[in-house]
Amino acid sequence: MDRPVRVLFVCLGNICRSPMAEGAFRKLIRERGLEARFEVDSAGTGAWHVGEPMDPRARKVLEREGAYFPHVARQMTREDALYYDHILVMDRENLAEVQRRFPEARGKVRLLLDYLGGGEVPDPYYGDLEDCQEVYWMVEAAARAFLDRLLGEDGPQETS
Repeated sequence: MDRPVRVLFVCLGNICRSPMAEGAFRKLIRERGLEARFEVDSAGTGAWHVGEPMDPRARKVLEREGAYFPHVARQMTREDALYYDHILVMDRENLAEVQRRFPEARGKVRLLLDYLGGGEVPDPYYGDLEDCQEVYWMVEAAARAFLDRLLGEDGPQETS
């Protein structure tokens, strides 16, 4: 059996956007019975929130969407840059920071919203619960497009 596809979602602090993207992607692969085919995680470019749980608003949205998972914020490492096959970042600042700090990630890092035609995922940190909900819908749509691209439009949907 081939090894799982390794996917890392990255934002600034790893308490809002990247955990929501990770939760959305985990939900999508669970619904398709593909959990064994993927290894999924998230991280932040900054260290401000290392060791903290996800933002309570992000948690509430993930619970509401059936995408909650236990999460503790962490900072992206060089090992992550080497280990993961796909590093999906939320905005151009994250992209530049990952490329600057981890040149070995250059061929595998890209904006998550590239899978929806481009753009940046807005940071809901200073917003409210509804801002987090909007961001969730955005990252879920992009995660679905990413997964569909990986599997091919009519790729395998097995449930084993």
